[in-house]
Amino acid sequence: MDKDNRIQAAWRWPALLGLNLLAAAVLASWLLPATRALWDGADLWLFQSLNGSLGHSALWDGFWAVTSTRLSDALVGVLMLALMLHSRWVFRAGELRPALFTFLGLLLMLLVIRVLFNKLVGVLDWQHASPSTLVAGTYHLSGAFPELERLFELKDRSSRSFPGDHASVLLLWGLFMAQFSRGWKLAASLALVVLFMLPRLVAGAHWLVDVAVGGLFIALVSYAWGYCTPLAGHIARGLAWLCQPLWTLLQRLPLINRLLVVNPQRAA
Repeated sequence: MDKDNRIQAAWRWPALLGLNLLAAAVLASWLLPATRALWDGADLWLFQSLNGSLGHSALWDGFWAVTSTRLSDALVGVLMLALMLHSRWVFRAGELRPALFTFLGLLLMLLVIRVLFNKLVGVLDWQHASPSTLVAGTYHLSGAFPELERLFELKDRSSRSFPGDHASVLLLWGLFMAQFSRGWKLAASLALVVLFMLPRLVAGAHWLVDVAVGGLFIALVSYAWGYCTPLAGHIARGLAWLCQPLWTLLQRLPLINRLLVVNPQRAA
């Protein structure tokens, strides 16, 4: 990636230190007895408020059931990718490929950090089950919509809900987009992150701390060590080199070759 490109992972010592300290503070706020009670209270209150809204309207219940499926997760991923690769959203035409490859590099960092953190969670016995399996009176979407559960696997329960893996990816995407967004586009990107995290909370697959502590910790550390060091940049350059033959092939395909990420010269 050239020096004029905004999207360059590089040593950013203040941000690297600040993001790691913030991640440590978030995790400590859940582990320390003085603030743990606040998290526990917020966990139960939010779950009862969100899940308690179910069971009164078939339309409302159906919306959250559909958005809690694996299929919905895939569609959210497509939308996130589409926004990232839309030349009129955040990145210019010439930045689309660097943005794509850099974010993929960050995802690889997240995968490694998530595996390591999950091992730490197991060793230190921080793991817990989701609220839908522990709180009496829970409204189970999988029971109310058995066909959705059978066809698409409705995500409303887990015996190991900490940290929120789904949330960590969304938060990482939000951090990356926030780096380059301003004004209403920044607000819209962050609002989408919150909206896409809500189904797991409404259905009871996750507590608030699974998202706001576990998921955020992983996202912050991944972003710090991926984008505030050259690591994601090295991965991005490697992916760009490997994908050169793919771009050549895609540029020959009708309709596909009209995408700016495939053919940036069309923006000229």
